[in-house]
Amino acid sequence: MTSGPPTGVPVDFAAALADLRRQALRAEVRLTEIPAPRRVAPFSVALSGDVLPGAPQGRPDRGGDKDHDHSDEPLATGRFVVLHDPAGQEAWHGTFRVVTLVRATLEPEMAADPMLADVAWSWVHECLESAGLAPGTDTVADGGTVTRVLSQSYGALDGTPDAVDLEIRASWTPLDTLLGRHLSAWAALLTMAAGVPPLPEGVATLTRRFTDRSRQRHTVGP
Repeated sequence: MTSGPPTGVPVDFAAALADLRRQALRAEVRLTEIPAPRRVAPFSVALSGDVLPGAPQGRPDRGGDKDHDHSDEPLATGRFVVLHDPAGQEAWHGTFRVVTLVRATLEPEMAADPMLADVAWSWVHECLESAGLAPGTDTVADGGTVTRVLSQSYGALDGTPDAVDLEIRASWTPLDTLLGRHLSAWAALLTMAAGVPPLPEGVATLTRRFTDRSRQRHTVGP
């Protein structure tokens, strides 16, 4: 006898979670399950992600701060949230919604680049396409924002290298329950923002997967 989803969990949502669990990601990406947002949708799951420094890429130069060991700090962080409303929501144009966030610190000279936001947004489409997701065919209602903040230090902190914090928020509506590809696209965006080079063609890497520790946890009430 084949076991189905827990009582009260829609079949589509259970299928989406199963596909997320099957998706393998690069070893540099560490996933952690976090509390999902409430009151947005009847069912949801949320993951946080960090891109960890790893050989042979190491950590990109962030300005030469010799007094602070950054070796254990993530190169980029973010969130991946899946919302599901079996009745659908008008703004979504579907029953699922993927909501993502990516944050990273870039080299200060990039702050002066007037095309930085456009380039960062192009990464979103590039990563979706690399995961085999085509706008209009696999996703609809794509949207988001790109924010950059230049931090300069004064007084006792004078001499601290300037930093540019980049934040990419993107959301879209999947048109099926195969959400593993969507997780892969977000993970690729994380590594791209972190400055981790793509793997050469034909080169394999150790992988990480999202493990659903308790399927009942994903029934989030209104």
